[in-house]
Amino acid sequence: MSKNLNASVAVLLPCYNEEVTIGKVVRDFKTALPSADIYVYDNNSTDRTAEIAAGEGAIVRKEPRQGKGNVIRAMFEDIDADVYVMADGDDTYPADAAPAMVDKVLEGYDMVIGDRLSSTYFQENKRPFHNFGNRLVRGSINGLFHANVTDIMTGYRAFSFTFVKTYPVLSRGFEVETEMTIHSLNNNLRLYEMPIQYRDRPEDSVSKLDTVGDGIKVMGTIFRMIREYKPLPFFGGIGCVLGVLGVVLCGTVTVDFWNTGMVARFPTLIGAVMLVIAGLLLFVTGVVLDVMAKNDRKAFIVESNSFAMLRRR
Repeated sequence: MSKNLNASVAVLLPCYNEEVTIGKVVRDFKTALPSADIYVYDNNSTDRTAEIAAGEGAIVRKEPRQGKGNVIRAMFEDIDADVYVMADGDDTYPADAAPAMVDKVLEGYDMVIGDRLSSTYFQENKRPFHNFGNRLVRGSINGLFHANVTDIMTGYRAFSFTFVKTYPVLSRGFEVETEMTIHSLNNNLRLYEMPIQYRDRPEDSVSKLDTVGDGIKVMGTIFRMIREYKPLPFFGGIGCVLGVLGVVLCGTVTVDFWNTGMVARFPTLIGAVMLVIAGLLLFVTGVVLDVMAKNDRKAFIVESNSFAMLRRR
């Protein structure tokens, strides 16, 4: 049990066709967090997921917009609690880790990450491309944000009230976990990683992940958020490449002019000048957007402080 028995806890379980496992997941979380409210959001399931969850005592609600990101957006909007624990309905995450995650949020962390990759994920997961994708995403984000987060894409997390009410859910699908991590790193939120014992799905449970399709969406999310959160490196880097290329081409034309006294390659000269101008414009764009991104971070801090004060009252 959590150390703070007065805190309200909500367990959030987004589900789509999880009738094989949802009953056990609800029972496990009821055992681990007896005083918590268990919410199962049914995302257009065609099986008995909602019926089984309700029979086990969960609060069942419907979300018609397909996609995990849409479900999480609805959950965060609808539910009020001091601490939120989010997991999947496929019985891959251990419910007995939830009390410790709750305690960490009550200690002051904004988000607690259930770290699969430091324990059993690579042994339990039978999909090699998922393992490769986790490593690729982790390396990309940690490198760009100078961080050291082990499990970027885990679906097992705990959140504070302030995080939930100030986090803008933009993604519609499984890329939402990556978005959460980037959002937290960009705004310098208090993160805590807790190793958990991941287990693969039971034999009769079918994964909804599309390895290639969801991988492309995740990489697209990373690209979009780097463009928004790190505009100076993004646009400035492209601008520098174009500018250097333009200067090199201008140099070759200048050498020819020095040797012959004639400009024989006017198209090359014009293209080189255009590249230099484009590079300068991109660099200036990066500077302007970087200032705007910093102002957004300042506004986020003010908004977070306001929600925290509102919650204390």
